[in-house]
Amino acid sequence: MDKKRLKIMTLDQMKDKDIGVIGTPERDKYEFDLKIEILGDTIKSVRKERKLTQQQLGELIGVQKSQISKLERNTKNVTIETILKVFNALDTNVRFSIEMNKFEFDLT
Repeated sequence: MDKKRLKIMTLDQMKDKDIGVIGTPERDKYEFDLKIEILGDTIKSVRKERKLTQQQLGELIGVQKSQISKLERNTKNVTIETILKVFNALDTNVRFSIEMNKFEFDLT
């Protein structure tokens, strides 16, 4: 009986193999898209927790319901200013971290 052995890999090893190692354009795009998706999901989750509709949140920050919908669906064309307005309207603290040339700045 021929038994095949399964190779065990970590998630990071799988990403390295299938997407590319950290620092490659493909991996950077993947990581960015993942963070944008999490941001949209977080906005939607907090909005619902605060019992607000997309229309109500839009009115709080001065945008149309469609803008909130796009933001929650992870549309990438959004400004930091809009994100900050959304989280401010949701009475939520926001922390950004910016990385440049191997130096990390924590804007808290």
